[in-house]
Amino acid sequence: MDMYNQILNRETKISLIGLGYVGMPIAVAFAKKAEVIGFDVNKEKVALYKKGIDPTKEVGNEVIAKTTVDFTFEAERLQEASFHIVAVPTPVKSDHTPDLFPLEAASKTLGTQLKKGDIVVYESTVYPGVTEDICVPILEKESGLKAGVDFKVGYSPERINPGDKVHRLETITKVVSGQDEESLDTIAKVYELVVDAGVYKAESIKVAEAAKVIENSQRDINIAFMNELSIIFNRLNIDTKAVLEAAGTKWNFLKFSPGLVGGHCIGVDPYYLTYKAEQVGYHSRIILSGRQINDDMGKYVVENVIKKLINADVMIRQARIGILGFTFKENTPDTRNTRVIDIVEELREYGITPLVVDPVADGSEVEEEYGFSLNSLDELKDMDALIVAVGHDEYMKLNKDDLNTLYKDVPNDQKVLIDIKSILDKESFEADGFNYWRL
Repeated sequence: MDMYNQILNRETKISLIGLGYVGMPIAVAFAKKAEVIGFDVNKEKVALYKKGIDPTKEVGNEVIAKTTVDFTFEAERLQEASFHIVAVPTPVKSDHTPDLFPLEAASKTLGTQLKKGDIVVYESTVYPGVTEDICVPILEKESGLKAGVDFKVGYSPERINPGDKVHRLETITKVVSGQDEESLDTIAKVYELVVDAGVYKAESIKVAEAAKVIENSQRDINIAFMNELSIIFNRLNIDTKAVLEAAGTKWNFLKFSPGLVGGHCIGVDPYYLTYKAEQVGYHSRIILSGRQINDDMGKYVVENVIKKLINADVMIRQARIGILGFTFKENTPDTRNTRVIDIVEELREYGITPLVVDPVADGSEVEEEYGFSLNSLDELKDMDALIVAVGHDEYMKLNKDDLNTLYKDVPNDQKVLIDIKSILDKESFEADGFNYWRL
Protein backbone atom coordinates (compact mmCIF):
# COMPACT_ATOMS: atom_id res chain seq x y z
CA MET A 1 0.00 0.00 0.00
CA ASP A 2 1.39 3.44 -0.92
CA MET A 3 1.99 6.14 1.68
CA TYR A 4 -1.01 8.24 0.66
CA ASN A 5 -3.44 5.41 1.36
CA GLN A 6 -1.62 4.54 4.58
CA ILE A 7 -2.13 8.14 5.74
CA LEU A 8 -5.76 8.07 4.60
CA ASN A 9 -6.38 4.79 6.46
CA ARG A 10 -4.54 6.15 9.53
CA GLU A 11 -1.96 3.36 9.30
CA THR A 12 0.86 5.91 9.47
CA LYS A 13 1.11 9.50 10.65
CA ILE A 14 2.04 12.97 9.46
CA SER A 15 4.44 15.01 11.58
CA LEU A 16 4.71 18.79 11.75
CA ILE A 17 8.09 20.10 12.91
CA GLY A 18 7.67 23.67 14.12
CA LEU A 19 4.35 24.76 15.65
CA GLY A 20 4.37 28.48 15.03
CA TYR A 21 2.10 30.71 12.97
CA VAL A 22 2.58 28.45 9.93
CA GLY A 23 3.10 24.94 11.30
CA MET A 24 0.29 24.86 13.83
CA PRO A 25 -2.55 25.69 11.39
CA ILE A 26 -1.17 23.06 9.00
CA ALA A 27 -1.13 20.47 11.78
CA VAL A 28 -4.70 21.31 12.76
CA ALA A 29 -5.90 21.10 9.15
CA PHE A 30 -4.30 17.70 8.53
CA ALA A 31 -5.61 16.37 11.86
CA LYS A 32 -9.11 16.50 10.40
CA LYS A 33 -8.08 13.89 7.82
CA ALA A 34 -5.15 11.99 9.36
CA GLU A 35 -3.17 11.12 12.46
CA VAL A 36 -0.85 14.05 13.20
CA ILE A 37 2.08 14.56 15.54
CA GLY A 38 2.84 18.21 16.25
CA PHE A 39 6.46 18.65 17.36
CA ASP A 40 8.17 21.73 18.71
CA VAL A 41 11.32 22.15 20.81
CA ASN A 42 9.61 24.88 22.85
CA LYS A 43 8.19 23.00 25.84
CA GLU A 44 6.20 26.01 27.05
CA LYS A 45 4.46 26.36 23.69
CA VAL A 46 3.65 22.64 23.58
CA ALA A 47 2.22 22.87 27.11
CA LEU A 48 -0.09 25.69 26.04
CA TYR A 49 -1.36 23.73 23.06
CA LYS A 50 -1.99 20.72 25.28
CA LYS A 51 -4.10 22.97 27.52
CA GLY A 52 -6.14 24.13 24.54
CA ILE A 53 -4.53 27.56 24.35
CA ASP A 54 -3.51 29.08 21.03
CA PRO A 55 -0.73 31.62 21.69
CA THR A 56 -0.63 32.55 17.99
CA LYS A 57 -4.39 33.27 17.84
CA GLU A 58 -4.34 31.85 14.32
CA VAL A 59 -7.09 29.28 14.82
CA GLY A 60 -8.27 30.11 18.36
CA ASN A 61 -8.44 28.30 21.69
CA GLU A 62 -11.65 26.46 20.86
CA VAL A 63 -10.13 24.83 17.77
CA ILE A 64 -6.93 23.91 19.64
CA ALA A 65 -8.95 22.38 22.47
CA LYS A 66 -10.84 20.16 20.02
CA THR A 67 -8.04 19.19 17.64
CA THR A 68 -6.67 15.67 17.65
CA VAL A 69 -3.10 16.82 16.98
CA ASP A 70 -0.76 14.95 19.31
CA PHE A 71 1.45 17.80 20.57
CA THR A 72 4.92 16.84 21.81
CA PHE A 73 8.46 18.08 22.38
CA GLU A 74 9.90 14.54 22.33
CA ALA A 75 11.82 13.99 19.10
CA GLU A 76 11.53 10.19 19.31
CA ARG A 77 7.80 10.52 18.59
CA LEU A 78 8.68 11.56 15.03
CA GLN A 79 9.48 7.91 14.29
CA GLU A 80 5.74 7.23 14.37
CA ALA A 81 5.26 9.34 11.25
CA SER A 82 6.26 8.67 7.64
CA PHE A 83 5.34 12.02 6.09
CA HIS A 84 7.19 14.93 7.72
CA ILE A 85 6.55 18.64 7.18
CA VAL A 86 9.19 21.11 8.39
CA ALA A 87 7.81 24.61 9.02
CA VAL A 88 10.35 26.50 11.10
CA PRO A 89 11.29 30.20 10.82
CA THR A 90 14.00 31.38 8.43
CA PRO A 91 15.02 34.83 9.73
CA VAL A 92 17.99 37.00 8.77
CA LYS A 93 20.97 37.99 10.87
CA SER A 94 21.80 41.57 11.83
CA ASP A 95 23.82 41.93 8.62
CA HIS A 96 20.77 40.82 6.57
CA THR A 97 22.28 37.48 5.60
CA PRO A 98 20.16 34.31 5.93
CA ASP A 99 20.00 32.69 9.36
CA LEU A 100 19.49 29.02 8.59
CA PHE A 101 20.12 27.80 12.14
CA PRO A 102 16.46 26.92 12.90
CA LEU A 103 16.20 25.01 9.62
CA GLU A 104 19.49 23.19 10.14
CA ALA A 105 18.57 22.33 13.74
CA ALA A 106 15.18 20.97 12.66
CA SER A 107 16.86 18.90 9.94
CA LYS A 108 19.31 17.43 12.48
CA THR A 109 16.51 16.54 14.86
CA LEU A 110 14.40 14.96 12.15
CA GLY A 111 17.42 13.19 10.65
CA THR A 112 18.03 11.27 13.87
CA GLN A 113 14.49 9.85 13.66
CA LEU A 114 14.20 9.27 9.90
CA LYS A 115 13.25 5.82 8.55
CA LYS A 116 13.47 4.14 5.16
CA GLY A 117 10.51 5.07 3.00
CA ASP A 118 9.85 8.42 4.71
CA ILE A 119 9.07 11.66 2.85
CA VAL A 120 10.27 15.04 4.14
CA VAL A 121 8.67 18.24 2.87
CA TYR A 122 10.13 21.66 3.73
CA GLU A 123 7.82 24.68 3.91
CA SER A 124 10.25 27.30 5.28
CA THR A 125 11.07 30.16 2.92
CA VAL A 126 14.60 29.82 1.54
CA TYR A 127 16.68 30.80 -1.46
CA PRO A 128 16.87 28.29 -4.35
CA GLY A 129 19.11 25.35 -3.46
CA VAL A 130 18.78 25.27 0.33
CA THR A 131 16.60 22.15 0.45
CA GLU A 132 18.88 20.00 -1.69
CA ASP A 133 22.27 21.55 -0.92
CA ILE A 134 21.95 22.16 2.83
CA CYS A 135 19.01 20.26 4.32
CA VAL A 136 19.38 16.96 2.47
CA PRO A 137 23.06 16.44 3.46
CA ILE A 138 22.09 17.00 7.10
CA LEU A 139 19.26 14.47 6.87
CA GLU A 140 21.60 11.96 5.24
CA LYS A 141 24.37 12.46 7.81
CA GLU A 142 22.10 12.16 10.84
CA SER A 143 20.06 9.22 9.52
CA GLY A 144 22.72 7.26 7.65
CA LEU A 145 20.20 6.99 4.80
CA LYS A 146 20.43 8.10 1.17
CA ALA A 147 18.03 10.72 -0.23
CA GLY A 148 16.25 9.56 -3.36
CA VAL A 149 16.89 5.94 -2.42
CA ASP A 150 15.97 5.40 1.23
CA PHE A 151 13.81 8.50 1.69
CA LYS A 152 12.39 11.27 -0.51
CA VAL A 153 12.40 15.05 -0.16
CA GLY A 154 10.09 17.77 -1.40
CA TYR A 155 9.40 21.46 -0.99
CA SER A 156 6.04 23.21 -0.66
CA PRO A 157 6.32 26.89 0.25
CA GLU A 158 4.03 28.18 2.97
CA ARG A 159 1.56 30.84 1.86
CA ILE A 160 -0.36 31.35 5.07
CA ASN A 161 -1.00 35.02 5.84
CA PRO A 162 -0.94 35.48 9.65
CA GLY A 163 -4.09 37.13 10.97
CA ASP A 164 -5.91 36.69 7.65
CA LYS A 165 -9.15 34.75 8.15
CA VAL A 166 -9.96 34.65 4.43
CA HIS A 167 -6.74 33.52 2.76
CA ARG A 168 -6.04 30.33 4.65
CA LEU A 169 -4.21 27.06 3.96
CA GLU A 170 -7.40 25.59 2.54
CA THR A 171 -8.17 28.47 0.17
CA ILE A 172 -4.73 29.20 -1.34
CA THR A 173 -3.36 27.15 -4.25
CA LYS A 174 -0.48 25.07 -2.87
CA VAL A 175 2.75 24.88 -4.84
CA VAL A 176 4.33 21.44 -4.40
CA SER A 177 7.54 19.86 -5.64
CA GLY A 178 9.47 16.64 -5.19
CA GLN A 179 12.84 15.21 -6.12
CA ASP A 180 11.22 12.75 -8.52
CA GLU A 181 7.83 12.01 -10.08
CA GLU A 182 6.91 9.42 -7.46
CA SER A 183 7.53 11.70 -4.50
CA LEU A 184 5.85 14.65 -6.27
CA ASP A 185 2.73 12.59 -6.87
CA THR A 186 2.52 11.50 -3.22
CA ILE A 187 3.21 14.99 -1.87
CA ALA A 188 0.56 16.47 -4.16
CA LYS A 189 -2.08 13.94 -3.12
CA VAL A 190 -1.35 14.39 0.59
CA TYR A 191 -1.72 18.18 0.40
CA GLU A 192 -4.89 17.82 -1.67
CA LEU A 193 -6.44 16.29 1.44
CA VAL A 194 -6.59 19.73 3.05
CA VAL A 195 -6.12 22.32 0.29
CA ASP A 196 -9.52 22.93 -1.32
CA ALA A 197 -7.99 25.34 -3.84
CA GLY A 198 -5.86 22.53 -5.27
CA VAL A 199 -2.14 22.15 -5.85
CA TYR A 200 0.29 23.33 -8.51
CA LYS A 201 3.11 20.93 -9.36
CA ALA A 202 6.36 22.85 -9.83
CA GLU A 203 8.86 21.23 -12.17
CA SER A 204 11.61 21.11 -9.53
CA ILE A 205 12.38 21.89 -5.90
CA LYS A 206 14.49 24.89 -6.91
CA VAL A 207 11.63 26.32 -8.98
CA ALA A 208 9.28 26.03 -5.99
CA GLU A 209 11.86 27.67 -3.70
CA ALA A 210 12.35 30.51 -6.17
CA ALA A 211 8.62 31.01 -6.67
CA LYS A 212 8.12 31.56 -2.96
CA VAL A 213 10.99 33.96 -2.44
CA ILE A 214 9.91 36.21 -5.34
CA GLU A 215 6.29 36.43 -4.15
CA ASN A 216 7.25 38.51 -1.14
CA SER A 217 10.06 40.30 -2.97
CA GLN A 218 7.49 41.55 -5.46
CA ARG A 219 5.25 42.88 -2.67
CA ASP A 220 8.23 44.49 -0.97
CA ILE A 221 9.22 46.36 -4.14
CA ASN A 222 5.65 47.55 -4.76
CA ILE A 223 5.33 48.86 -1.21
CA ALA A 224 8.72 50.55 -1.53
CA PHE A 225 7.38 52.38 -4.60
CA MET A 226 4.38 53.55 -2.56
CA ASN A 227 6.67 54.70 0.24
CA GLU A 228 8.80 56.66 -2.19
CA LEU A 229 5.68 58.25 -3.65
CA SER A 230 4.57 59.17 -0.12
CA ILE A 231 7.87 60.97 0.50
CA ILE A 232 7.57 62.85 -2.79
CA PHE A 233 3.92 63.81 -2.32
CA ASN A 234 4.56 64.91 1.25
CA ARG A 235 7.09 67.43 -0.08
CA LEU A 236 4.57 68.55 -2.68
CA ASN A 237 1.91 68.92 0.03
CA ILE A 238 -0.32 66.38 -1.71
CA ASP A 239 -2.19 63.66 0.19
CA THR A 240 -0.84 60.27 -0.89
CA LYS A 241 -3.99 58.34 -0.07
CA ALA A 242 -6.06 60.72 -2.19
CA VAL A 243 -3.65 60.22 -5.11
CA LEU A 244 -3.77 56.42 -4.79
CA GLU A 245 -7.57 56.40 -4.63
CA ALA A 246 -7.73 58.45 -7.82
CA ALA A 247 -5.14 56.28 -9.60
CA GLY A 248 -6.89 53.16 -8.34
CA THR A 249 -9.91 53.82 -10.55
CA LYS A 250 -7.88 52.45 -13.49
CA TRP A 251 -8.50 48.72 -13.92
CA ASN A 252 -4.86 47.68 -14.03
CA PHE A 253 -3.47 49.92 -11.27
CA LEU A 254 -1.87 47.81 -8.51
CA LYS A 255 -3.47 48.77 -5.21
CA PHE A 256 -0.62 48.90 -2.71
CA SER A 257 -0.24 51.40 0.14
CA PRO A 258 2.73 53.01 1.91
CA GLY A 259 3.69 51.78 5.36
CA LEU A 260 6.16 49.99 7.59
CA VAL A 261 7.32 46.68 6.13
CA GLY A 262 8.20 44.08 8.76
CA GLY A 263 7.25 40.59 9.77
CA HIS A 264 8.93 37.29 9.00
CA CYS A 265 8.20 37.32 5.25
CA ILE A 266 8.08 40.53 3.23
CA GLY A 267 10.82 42.27 5.21
CA VAL A 268 13.05 39.18 5.21
CA ASP A 269 12.60 37.07 2.07
CA PRO A 270 14.13 39.58 -0.39
CA TYR A 271 17.43 39.33 1.49
CA TYR A 272 17.47 35.56 0.87
CA LEU A 273 17.18 36.14 -2.86
CA THR A 274 19.80 38.92 -3.01
CA TYR A 275 22.17 36.82 -0.87
CA LYS A 276 22.01 33.97 -3.38
CA ALA A 277 22.34 36.44 -6.25
CA GLU A 278 25.60 37.75 -4.74
CA GLN A 279 26.90 34.18 -4.54
CA VAL A 280 26.49 33.79 -8.29
CA GLY A 281 28.03 37.17 -9.06
CA TYR A 282 25.03 39.47 -9.44
CA HIS A 283 24.42 42.50 -7.24
CA SER A 284 20.73 43.34 -6.98
CA ARG A 285 19.70 46.90 -7.74
CA ILE A 286 15.91 47.01 -7.69
CA ILE A 287 15.36 44.56 -4.81
CA LEU A 288 17.95 46.10 -2.49
CA SER A 289 16.86 49.64 -3.35
CA GLY A 290 13.34 48.71 -2.31
CA ARG A 291 14.64 47.17 0.89
CA GLN A 292 16.58 50.33 1.74
CA ILE A 293 13.54 52.54 1.23
CA ASN A 294 11.35 50.31 3.38
CA ASP A 295 13.95 49.89 6.12
CA ASP A 296 14.28 53.69 6.40
CA MET A 297 10.56 54.42 6.83
CA GLY A 298 10.66 54.32 10.64
CA LYS A 299 13.27 57.07 10.64
CA TYR A 300 11.26 59.05 8.10
CA VAL A 301 8.13 58.84 10.26
CA VAL A 302 10.00 60.10 13.32
CA GLU A 303 11.49 63.00 11.37
CA ASN A 304 7.95 64.13 10.63
CA VAL A 305 6.87 63.58 14.24
CA ILE A 306 9.65 65.90 15.38
CA LYS A 307 8.68 68.54 12.80
CA LYS A 308 5.09 68.40 14.00
CA LEU A 309 6.15 68.70 17.66
CA ILE A 310 8.26 71.76 16.85
CA ASN A 311 5.31 73.21 14.95
CA ALA A 312 3.19 72.65 18.07
CA ASP A 313 5.77 74.43 20.30
CA VAL A 314 6.51 71.25 22.26
CA MET A 315 9.92 70.83 23.89
CA ILE A 316 11.32 67.75 22.15
CA ARG A 317 13.10 66.09 25.10
CA GLN A 318 10.06 66.62 27.29
CA ALA A 319 7.57 65.35 24.73
CA ARG A 320 5.17 62.63 25.81
CA ILE A 321 4.48 60.31 22.91
CA GLY A 322 2.20 57.31 22.77
CA ILE A 323 2.40 54.59 20.13
CA LEU A 324 -0.74 52.59 19.40
CA GLY A 325 0.26 49.20 18.03
CA PHE A 326 3.52 47.26 18.00
CA THR A 327 2.89 44.03 16.07
CA PHE A 328 4.21 43.72 12.52
CA LYS A 329 0.63 43.72 11.15
CA GLU A 330 -2.93 44.15 12.32
CA ASN A 331 -4.83 41.64 14.45
CA THR A 332 -1.96 39.25 15.13
CA PRO A 333 0.15 38.92 18.32
CA ASP A 334 3.30 38.40 16.23
CA THR A 335 5.99 41.03 16.87
CA ARG A 336 8.82 39.30 14.98
CA ASN A 337 10.71 41.82 12.88
CA THR A 338 8.14 44.55 13.56
CA ARG A 339 9.39 47.84 12.16
CA VAL A 340 7.52 49.82 14.82
CA ILE A 341 10.67 49.18 16.85
CA ASP A 342 12.48 51.51 14.42
CA ILE A 343 10.17 54.32 15.52
CA VAL A 344 10.76 53.51 19.19
CA GLU A 345 14.54 53.48 18.79
CA GLU A 346 14.64 56.61 16.65
CA LEU A 347 12.57 58.52 19.23
CA ARG A 348 15.04 57.42 21.89
CA GLU A 349 17.78 59.07 19.82
CA TYR A 350 15.95 62.35 20.48
CA GLY A 351 15.80 61.63 24.19
CA ILE A 352 12.17 60.51 24.09
CA THR A 353 10.96 57.26 25.63
CA PRO A 354 7.55 56.58 24.09
CA LEU A 355 4.76 54.65 25.75
CA VAL A 356 3.79 51.68 23.60
CA VAL A 357 0.33 50.11 23.81
CA ASP A 358 -0.80 46.99 21.98
CA PRO A 359 -3.66 44.85 23.33
CA VAL A 360 -3.00 42.13 20.75
CA ALA A 361 0.79 41.74 21.00
CA ASP A 362 2.48 38.99 22.99
CA GLY A 363 3.87 41.02 25.92
CA SER A 364 6.38 38.38 26.99
CA GLU A 365 7.71 38.16 23.44
CA VAL A 366 8.18 41.95 23.39
CA GLU A 367 10.13 41.87 26.66
CA GLU A 368 12.32 38.99 25.56
CA GLU A 369 13.00 40.26 22.05
CA TYR A 370 13.07 44.03 22.50
CA GLY A 371 13.85 44.56 26.18
CA PHE A 372 10.92 46.71 27.28
CA SER A 373 7.41 46.23 28.60
CA LEU A 374 4.23 47.28 26.85
CA ASN A 375 2.10 49.92 28.51
CA SER A 376 -1.62 49.85 29.18
CA LEU A 377 -3.99 52.30 27.54
CA ASP A 378 -4.69 53.79 30.98
CA GLU A 379 -1.07 54.95 31.14
CA LEU A 380 -1.50 57.12 28.06
CA LYS A 381 -2.29 60.44 29.71
CA ASP A 382 -1.25 64.00 28.96
CA MET A 383 0.22 63.03 25.59
CA ASP A 384 1.77 65.56 23.20
CA ALA A 385 1.67 63.17 20.27
CA LEU A 386 0.01 59.90 19.34
CA ILE A 387 1.29 57.57 16.63
CA VAL A 388 -1.27 55.09 15.31
CA ALA A 389 1.18 52.50 14.02
CA VAL A 390 -0.92 49.34 13.47
CA GLY A 391 -4.42 48.99 12.06
CA HIS A 392 -5.89 46.69 14.71
CA ASP A 393 -9.67 46.41 14.46
CA GLU A 394 -10.20 48.29 17.71
CA TYR A 395 -8.02 51.15 16.51
CA MET A 396 -10.13 51.43 13.36
CA LYS A 397 -13.00 52.55 15.59
CA LEU A 398 -11.12 55.40 17.28
CA ASN A 399 -12.76 58.82 17.09
CA LYS A 400 -11.86 62.31 18.32
CA ASP A 401 -13.48 61.78 21.71
CA ASP A 402 -11.48 58.59 22.28
CA LEU A 403 -8.19 60.22 21.39
CA ASN A 404 -8.87 63.53 23.11
CA THR A 405 -8.85 61.84 26.50
CA LEU A 406 -5.22 60.81 25.90
CA TYR A 407 -3.86 64.29 25.13
CA LYS A 408 -2.87 67.17 27.34
CA ASP A 409 -5.51 69.84 27.83
CA VAL A 410 -4.24 72.09 25.06
CA PRO A 411 -5.69 73.52 21.84
CA ASN A 412 -6.17 70.93 19.10
CA ASP A 413 -3.45 72.45 16.92
CA GLN A 414 -0.95 71.41 19.60
CA LYS A 415 -2.14 67.78 19.52
CA VAL A 416 0.13 65.90 17.14
CA LEU A 417 -1.55 62.90 15.50
CA ILE A 418 0.45 60.57 13.25
CA ASP A 419 -1.66 58.09 11.28
CA ILE A 420 0.81 55.68 9.67
CA LYS A 421 -1.83 53.28 8.36
CA SER A 422 -4.22 56.02 7.20
CA ILE A 423 -7.09 54.47 9.13
CA LEU A 424 -8.47 57.64 10.74
CA ASP A 425 -10.84 60.18 9.21
CA LYS A 426 -8.30 62.76 8.02
CA GLU A 427 -10.87 65.40 7.03
CA SER A 428 -12.63 65.18 10.38
CA PHE A 429 -9.46 65.53 12.46
CA GLU A 430 -8.09 68.33 10.32
CA ALA A 431 -11.45 70.14 10.44
CA ASP A 432 -11.15 70.12 14.22
CA GLY A 433 -7.65 71.58 13.99
CA PHE A 434 -5.58 68.54 14.96
CA ASN A 435 -1.91 68.61 13.95
CA TYR A 436 -2.48 65.59 11.71
CA TRP A 437 -0.04 63.76 9.40
CA ARG A 438 -0.09 60.47 7.54
CA LEU A 439 2.07 58.64 5.02
